[in-house]
Amino acid sequence: MTPINISDFESLAKEKLTQMAYDYYSSGANDEVTLKENCAAYKRICLKYRVLVDVSKRDISTEILGNKISMPVMIAPTAFHKMAHDEAEVAVARAAGAAGTIMILSTLSNSAVEEVVKASVKPVWFQLYVFRDREVTRDLIKRAENAGCKAIVLTVDAPLLGTRERDVRNRFDLPEGITVKNLETVFKEKLPRKGDSGIASYVSEYLDASLNWKDIEWLKSITKLPLHIKGIACKEDAILSVKHGADGIVVSNHGGRQLDSCRATINVLPEVADVVQDKIEILIDGGIRRGTDILKAIALGAKAVLVGRPVIWGLAAEGEKGVKAVLEIFRKELDLAMALCGCDSIKKISKDLIA
Repeated sequence: MTPINISDFESLAKEKLTQMAYDYYSSGANDEVTLKENCAAYKRICLKYRVLVDVSKRDISTEILGNKISMPVMIAPTAFHKMAHDEAEVAVARAAGAAGTIMILSTLSNSAVEEVVKASVKPVWFQLYVFRDREVTRDLIKRAENAGCKAIVLTVDAPLLGTRERDVRNRFDLPEGITVKNLETVFKEKLPRKGDSGIASYVSEYLDASLNWKDIEWLKSITKLPLHIKGIACKEDAILSVKHGADGIVVSNHGGRQLDSCRATINVLPEVADVVQDKIEILIDGGIRRGTDILKAIALGAKAVLVGRPVIWGLAAEGEKGVKAVLEIFRKELDLAMALCGCDSIKKISKDLIA
């Protein structure tokens, strides 16, 4: 089968991945209500298109933190790419660079940050978890800076890990020979196991559940890199993000993997955009599977979207080639959606397109 959409790539990936790996990538918390709602909410939003507009030439590029990218689609941070393909995050970085966009590398990557930055011709950002040992956090930031990362993306919605029941049933652990490269010098062992999921035990043992708004000021004091806060799910926290000096936010519910039954991110976006009022950049992830989803997110206030699982499906199916193909699908679908809506540039996308 030659894949023609993101769903096709997921089907191919499922055939190639182990059951444990597929469940890790695809699962959500508890009953997976939010996981499903992230996608379903986009389908309920209708577009109001315009006709007799000259769309013979279209520009889908945009700027993020002053960097031009070829389309408003970035690579979301996701962990453990080596379970999907031997070239892991390095293959994704090459594909992102070739597509002219930004990759956000997970703290929990199986490739070293230095390798990943070197592999991409476009900016790489570093997703950060804050550890109980603040020196580990400080060292991670310095390492990302020295490697050439252009921004820090702080994940704030995981003081503890949501219960991902598929991982519990599978007793999830990293396969033999796969390590968390950016933390090898700090934590020698594999994922600690005190319960039924190695990743849940890891978060419980090492990450700092006391993280609070005061720590945003501490983080900004130890790095000159722009700081995005990932995990914003209401207007109140968007306001606090601006107040505490964030350079941007990611409207995110961790792909439905943390608190089940919370709102879909696209339903949160309008209230966040209303209070932020262009003071800082807004990104969004969760449930984006079509070019029309991207269009809707931009219309409702996002500067760009982050895609996670679709990239994993491309990586598992065909490595770097698969990731490139996934990004090209998003590019073509967005370009077509814009043309059919009467928009010849990203700047023309507005709330007026939402019915």
